Amino acid sequence: MTPLQRGLVSIPFQSFSLYYLSSVIFFQYIMRKKPQILNTETIARTRLFHVEKMDLRFSNGIVAQYERLHSSSKGAVLVVPMLDRDTVLLIREYAAGVHRYELALPKGRIEPTETHLEAANRELQEEVGYGANKLRLLASLTLAPGYFGHITHVILAEDLFEKRLAGDEPEEIEVIPWQISRLKELLAHEECTEARSIAALFMVRDLLAETKGNGI
Repeated sequence: MTPLQRGLVSIPFQSFSLYYLSSVIFFQYIMRKKPQILNTETIARTRLFHVEKMDLRFSNGIVAQYERLHSSSKGAVLVVPMLDRDTVLLIREYAAGVHRYELALPKGRIEPTETHLEAANRELQEEVGYGANKLRLLASLTLAPGYFGHITHVILAEDLFEKRLAGDEPEEIEVIPWQISRLKELLAHEECTEARSIAALFMVRDLLAETKGNGI
């Protein structure tokens, strides 16, 4: 009997059956067809928001009505500006949704004529007063995909240089250097709750740890 055969024999039948069933269910889910959009209708529109009603037909024949916040096609950028390998530049600005000041990463919409990297460099110069010679896309995140079509592109900015562009903020944005090695302390701060920024900081912390371990 080969080692592989001995290994298969050692697997309890119930465990093997459960593994097989889980695999079948998983592949059924990933192969499932998206609902067909039968009709869309704008039910509200403001300067920032576009609320849309959708009539959908699912693959099982059921017709249902959903509502979603329709976003601009290009989305937004969230920039992680690293002054050095352990110092990230945060901003503290007023957040109208929670009516308080929030510690987060610089961010903003991508203009129609911009790439995501160009938008990241512009937002960095407007909100932080730095540009970046090195920009890299790390990930693209959704916020609440069940009803919000917005996509945020996370950009790592390195090799910074001082340069400021005029922005459209009603008051000066406070820039706060923070050691990424003290991320746990930052998360304990009552003003640091923005999920995209938290996710991006963890991404960069882990990435820098990996490159350091590889001697890069």
